[in-house]
Amino acid sequence: QVQLVESGGGLVQPGGSLRLSCAASGNIRSINDMGWYRRAPGKQRELVATITGGGRTNYADSMKGRFTISRDNAKNTVYLQMNSLKPEDTAVYYCNADVFAYSGAYNFEQNYWGQGTQVTVSS
Repeated sequence: QVQLVESGGGLVQPGGSLRLSCAASGNIRSINDMGWYRRAPGKQRELVATITGGGRTNYADSMKGRFTISRDNAKNTVYLQMNSLKPEDTAVYYCNADVFAYSGAYNFEQNYWGQGTQVTVSS
């Protein structure tokens, strides 16, 4: 089994910063793309940012310049540094990863989601 566990969410004032972390654990051989998505109240889930195993990044336009995604491959962890937060950034943030996993002698690739962490931007 593979698990993704997010942390770092919370309440922050407009203009503030938060750093989210997502650690993958379990029967992992390697991880390809990792990313962050979010779902705001009453809206569909949307892309925040992704990062490849080689470190190439992609951001949603509204996050460019404010959010930074990074990863530590040795720790199977992806981070999201969020600066200049706005009330419209309020959402549940989800971690996602394409994992090369194993079960016994069987190897497989599967996409996993974390349970989500709440980020609330409010004064």
